[in-house]
Amino acid sequence: MAYTAFAQAYDQLMEGAPYDAWTEWVIDVFKREGLPFPKVLEAGCGTGTILELLLGKGFQVDGLDLSEEMLAAAEAKLNSKGLHPLLMCQDMRYFDIGTSYDVILVLCDSLNYLTTESDVEKAFLAFHRHLTAEGLLVFDVHSLHYIENILAGVTIADAADDISYIWKTFLTDMPGEVEHELTLFLERQGHTYERYDELHTQRTFSVSQYNVLLEKTGFTIQGVFADFTFTVPTNASERIFFVAKKLPKQTDTGYNKDNLL
Repeated sequence: MAYTAFAQAYDQLMEGAPYDAWTEWVIDVFKREGLPFPKVLEAGCGTGTILELLLGKGFQVDGLDLSEEMLAAAEAKLNSKGLHPLLMCQDMRYFDIGTSYDVILVLCDSLNYLTTESDVEKAFLAFHRHLTAEGLLVFDVHSLHYIENILAGVTIADAADDISYIWKTFLTDMPGEVEHELTLFLERQGHTYERYDELHTQRTFSVSQYNVLLEKTGFTIQGVFADFTFTVPTNASERIFFVAKKLPKQTDTGYNKDNLL
């Protein structure tokens, strides 16, 4: 589901997210792969915070997202700072933009909004079509441990002068799937508040399932890492990072290919 009302409050509610850590980790990947200044697409770019950070460091970055509301927020924020990247409203499973990129990023667990292996495969195929011959696909997802043992059953509530919210999460009957039930109260004129209710579903899969889908869609796995590091994931890892290359299968094992879960 695309963000709608939540887009109006997203940056305020997510101000504690480790965007700097995402950005620095991605730049480290560029360096490891010998790509000092690649042409980059961020799929699932949301309100453009990581776009802003990468653009500020001199990278050429375009953005793609399914939500018109999120892209409108991104455009307003970026333009106010003199930044004018290409922003496209398309579905990452089916997008067709007629150009290729050295790197495609899918960060901040955006891929977890694809809740079937078939949809993940479709997205990987779309990414493959839009990458240069040795292009990189870099993405992160929630771990199964995080979804099932940390995120599920959490309720967060907060109130400020201009916004209040209640955020509840529930496991569904599908393995690795959680629903986010969001209730927002946004201040309008005259000190009145308008209520919005949204339901979002995220699902994650095992490392091995993602690996199978990557190899099936024409990628060579360069490495799988945990929690903003370049170390091998464990059963306690919360966020899993993948680096895959659009190449025929290689004898090179990448960073830690022999140590995948």
